[in-house]
Amino acid sequence: MTLKKGYQVLIAEAQARALGISADAAQAALNDPNTVFVDVRDVRELERDGMIPGAFHAPRGMLEFWVDPESPYFKPVFEQQPNKRFILYCAADWRAVLSAATLSEMGLANVYHLEGGFGTWKKAGRPAAEKSATAQPSNKS
Repeated sequence: MTLKKGYQVLIAEAQARALGISADAAQAALNDPNTVFVDVRDVRELERDGMIPGAFHAPRGMLEFWVDPESPYFKPVFEQQPNKRFILYCAADWRAVLSAATLSEMGLANVYHLEGGFGTWKKAGRPAAEKSATAQPSNKS
């Protein structure tokens, strides 16, 4: 079976539409109250590898529903505010770049993907923490 578009084409198209942020710039924003780090990886990856300290976990499969204020699954962390910035990341930046492009297309402002992903972040010795109970709200997804 031949696909119309493979994953590499989808990622390349998303990279052309989404804004990236370097690990240096992202690390400088770690303590910025207007920046929300959003981990789109599977919960098993968070438990195994940890996450960026203070990040909010939003599994990629629920992201669009959690971002849309009209959705019954909307999460207040995604409320739009003029200076609020969202930095999405995953392991290698494939899922994050696809997610950032989609959220930008939906109209969420100031959305970035972490270039290189969490794997590159962690390999460089940047801060990582264990998954915390506050990484994801306890209400129904």
